[in-house]
Amino acid sequence: WLKVLSRIDSILQSPRAPPSIFRPSKGPVQNYIKENQQGCGFEHLPLTIEMWADQLVALKDLHRSLRKLSLELLPWNTKDPQDNRESIRVEDLQLIVDAILEELEHKEKNSQTQSLHTLSAIVSHFQKLFDVNSLNGVYPRMNEVYTKLGEMTNAMRNLHELLELDSSAPPTVVVDTVGKLCDIITKNVTEQVQQLLGTQDIHSIINKLEEHECFFPPFQALIQDLLCLLEISNMDDILPAVQNLK
Repeated sequence: WLKVLSRIDSILQSPRAPPSIFRPSKGPVQNYIKENQQGCGFEHLPLTIEMWADQLVALKDLHRSLRKLSLELLPWNTKDPQDNRESIRVEDLQLIVDAILEELEHKEKNSQTQSLHTLSAIVSHFQKLFDVNSLNGVYPRMNEVYTKLGEMTNAMRNLHELLELDSSAPPTVVVDTVGKLCDIITKNVTEQVQQLLGTQDIHSIINKLEEHECFFPPFQALIQDLLCLLEISNMDDILPAVQNLK
C-alpha cells in the first residue's frame, strides 16, 4: 500500500500531472483521517480513474472514426502504423488530423490554380471570337456585344409580333416568313407594272422602257428650247405663246 501511495505521490509531483488531481478531504472524513493518521487526500481517485478509462475507450472510437474519414479523403494512404497497437495516443490522432488538413489545403490551392487557368482560357477565347487585341478592350467589347444582343432581341421580338409568330419560333422561321412576304410584294409590284404598261410579257415591258428612254431625252431638249425661245418658264404657257404668234 505504501508503495502504491509512493508511486501515486511521484506521479502527482510530476510537472505533467494535472494541478487539480489532489483534493484534500473535508468534513467528518477529514477529522477521522487526522485522528487516525490515515488520510492521503486521494479518496476521489477511483472516480477519476474510471473517467480516464472511459476516455481511453472513447479515444479508440475517435481514432477509428478518424481512420474512416482519412480513408475517404486519402484513399491512397492505407497504411497506419498505429493499427496494431492496443493503446492510442493523442499524438496519433493529431497526425491523422494534420494529414487530412494538409490534403484539404493542397486541394484548395490546386482548385484556385485551375480556376485561374480556366478564367484565362475563357478570356482568350472571348478575344478570339470578338477580335479583341488587348485585355483593356475586353470590357468595352463585352458592353458592345451586350448592347447589340439587346437590340437583336428586341428586333426579333417585334418581328414575332408583326408576323404573328409564336415567341418560340427560331430565327430561321422569321427569315423564311420575311422572304415569303418579299416575294408576295415583288409579285404585286410586277403585276401593277404590267397593268400600267398594258402587257403581260416581261420582254415587252423592257422594249417599252427602252422606247421611252429613246423618246424622252429629245422631247425634253425640244421643250427646253421652246421655253428659251418663247421666253417663258412654264411648259403650260407654250401653247398660248405659240397661238399669240399667229
